[in-house]
Amino acid sequence: MKKSMIKIAIGIFAFSFISCGTTKVLSTVLETTAEVAKAQGNDEVAAIASAGAKTSAAVDSALEEITPENEYYIGRSVAATILTNYKTYESAALEKYLNEICGILVANSDAAEMFNGYHVKMLDSKEVNAFSTSGGHILVTRGLIECSASEDELAAVIAHEIAHVQLKHSLKAIKTSRWKNAGLAGANAALTAVSGAKAAEALDNMVGDVITQMVNTGYSKSQEYDADSLALTLMSDAGYNPSAMKSMLNRMESAQNTKGGFFKTHPTPAQRIANVNKEVEKISLPADTSASRKSRFAKVSGAL
Repeated sequence: MKKSMIKIAIGIFAFSFISCGTTKVLSTVLETTAEVAKAQGNDEVAAIASAGAKTSAAVDSALEEITPENEYYIGRSVAATILTNYKTYESAALEKYLNEICGILVANSDAAEMFNGYHVKMLDSKEVNAFSTSGGHILVTRGLIECSASEDELAAVIAHEIAHVQLKHSLKAIKTSRWKNAGLAGANAALTAVSGAKAAEALDNMVGDVITQMVNTGYSKSQEYDADSLALTLMSDAGYNPSAMKSMLNRMESAQNTKGGFFKTHPTPAQRIANVNKEVEKISLPADTSASRKSRFAKVSGAL
């Protein structure tokens, strides 16, 4: 009888992993099974059923849709964490300029509006780098602006970061981690009583997931290439020359001896250039109007 109950509990436990649409029902069933087994003195069955219930609840949590409001606040918390390691560069004119470029790039995109809009902030660092977090937060270093030779090249970097936001790459990092946590919850629940996470703790975990993925290890090559691909479309639709991404990457490749920055968390410029060359051939290039932007770029970048 005991072995039979164990098999049933294990079967339900395993099913909780693969039947995503029924996790709430399974959680209730498994909790009841655990209570009955415990009352009958079948501690082993109770432990297995309890583990299944906790796993089912964790999977359900992983499947929850993150609302635009949550997306914004998660991104804001990540940005705040990044700002603990960087000072901001205060220039109202330059910040306005960067946000205008961002606005032009997102105007005709599929995600032109965010819960609280897109916001670009400048970091006072010589490091050639840029970050974006969910909800439309974009951080660009002074070193990256100084590395740019034109507005179109600068727009290429901002477009790449916008693409990460619109493709929800940082949120995918969170969801991946939450699925892993679901598995860990199942594996450990039979031995350890797992209490419900507080909202603040959950947010800290999410922020940690994103920081690890985005700042420490970087996104996958495929995600970086996808971001470049979407960025080229954003640039073309906004009237920027997509080929500026290639010239920007060439410039970054020349500065590749720089420590940290893009060179730590992105594919090499050479790899990205090869990918961009393929992608540029797929889109219609707008008329080259970059000359009309030279004076305003020179004026603003010269103030650095």
